[in-house]
Amino acid sequence: MLPIAMTTGASSYILYHSIPSIHCIGPALNEIVSFLQPTLIFAMLFLTFCRIEPRDLKPHRWHWWLLLIQGGVFTVLGLIASWLIRVLPADSASAVVLIESAMMCFICPTATAAAVVVRKLGGDVPGIVTYIILINVLTALLVPMIVPLVHPVDDFDFWMSFSLIISKVFPLLIMPCLAAWLVRYLFPKVHRRLLKYPDLAFYIWAFALALAIAVTTKSIMASEMGPGLLLLIALVSLISCAVQFSLGRYIGSRYRSSEVTAGQSIGQKNTVFAIWMSYTFMTKETAIVGGLYSVWHNIYNSWQLYKAGKSSK
Repeated sequence: MLPIAMTTGASSYILYHSIPSIHCIGPALNEIVSFLQPTLIFAMLFLTFCRIEPRDLKPHRWHWWLLLIQGGVFTVLGLIASWLIRVLPADSASAVVLIESAMMCFICPTATAAAVVVRKLGGDVPGIVTYIILINVLTALLVPMIVPLVHPVDDFDFWMSFSLIISKVFPLLIMPCLAAWLVRYLFPKVHRRLLKYPDLAFYIWAFALALAIAVTTKSIMASEMGPGLLLLIALVSLISCAVQFSLGRYIGSRYRSSEVTAGQSIGQKNTVFAIWMSYTFMTKETAIVGGLYSVWHNIYNSWQLYKAGKSSK
């Protein structure tokens, strides 16, 4: 399902790009995608929260280790980038772009779809949903503090940046939670009916993935950077993906079979949010890394789900 979704997304945009006569519908398609992406994310989280008891959302020790890794690496890379900007000549800006790309890969919050994968792999769904909440709070706090060291912006102070990030997070994180719990307690028959479709969130994710890959393909094809820098950013995103999945699975294995859950918590990213953060606080070159990262983590997810499917037969 995931390779089909990824192939469909990429080929759809390539087909659109190769037919100039239909480019006139581009603005309308952008509006549709801009509406569909948050709507699908909301639906996925809503269905996930319907399966979680409120009392199950509680922090675990491995949460704090993962938060330390993501926040610590992001902060260190930000300090290095700030120093390089002062000492390197202007024509060495590509080195800073690569560091900024790694920063986005590490601080980017967990994808809401990660809960869907964790459930498919037999992990701890309440555990990853709790982490999704925690890492979004950490991101909202750290980005306004560290990014100005690399890209000072007069129009953005800490509270403005914090409010901007929270305004993006709240509707797609807290509102699905509240809606799911209202349905649970006020409309129990509707709640029980929703529970009869355990794979619905997965198929919604597959459709959302096709849209995300289409947007990624668009950003790569529209990029004006040289192929060398593009390949280096792809390599940075690949290494960042491999390191985070590996560290997450290692730390999770130390805490009572949380290997899958911790791996997905730190490895599977909300790359749409990463692209938005890059455009808002960094540069358009850095924004490419979010799309490339989505390719790597979904290839890995496809392999994990394939293995899980084979072992269950």
